[in-house]
Amino acid sequence: MSIGDKDLPVWMRPAPGERKPAYSRDQIVATALAIADAEGFEAVSMRRIATELGAGTMTLYHYIRTRDELTALMGEAIMGEIVIPDDELPEGWREGMAEIARRTRRIFTRHPWIMEHFDDEDGGPAGPNGLRHMEQSLAVAARSGLGSDAQLEIVALVDDYVIGHAMRARGDEKMLEGVEGPAAERLEAMFAYLASQLATGEFPHLRAIAGDDMREAFFRVAYMNVDEQRFERGLAILLDGIELDIGRRAAAPVAD
Repeated sequence: MSIGDKDLPVWMRPAPGERKPAYSRDQIVATALAIADAEGFEAVSMRRIATELGAGTMTLYHYIRTRDELTALMGEAIMGEIVIPDDELPEGWREGMAEIARRTRRIFTRHPWIMEHFDDEDGGPAGPNGLRHMEQSLAVAARSGLGSDAQLEIVALVDDYVIGHAMRARGDEKMLEGVEGPAAERLEAMFAYLASQLATGEFPHLRAIAGDDMREAFFRVAYMNVDEQRFERGLAILLDGIELDIGRRAAAPVAD
């Protein structure tokens, strides 16, 4: 069965073939990203982008057919930001993976809404930039001397750490933003509930962390989770573990 252009992911279809197109997909996507970064992903629409560009809404549909395609292209643009230029990528598997992790976290911080609105299934197959990021990560992992399955595991472990840290940090940032906003009452109710539960004596370890001031404990833990050095400490511990595993594999006897 042949596949028509309409069935292909947007990045596999050629851009409109006008001699001098008034706009471009890159321009539309850059505008969408700017809106999302400033006001949140919910503010993004073809109508809003058209307003920012001074274009007619229907004009933009000539370049990007649906909101799903726009979302896919936004994710693809972000993946392009994650790819590290070759001359900026450190040598060595550990240094390289650390820099990929740091850059990925910086990009997620630059576009915090991505944690809530994108997942691996959005947009269908990985686009060119997503493939470039994966290829770069595997090329760095290959410096470890391990086989392809172990290389893939290293990449997955680092990705899991970065994404997990970013999700937790984003959750804490949103809670901190709500301290003075409409969510303040819910937050106070949560403090009261937690204090009542800890008073039962059933949660001694949590009680030891919280101390006598639930509010102070909340801020201490929340700010710890968004602290730059916490990310670096966790990344170092993870890479230490991977390094030990590489050493064990290298020292293991070769099976006949």
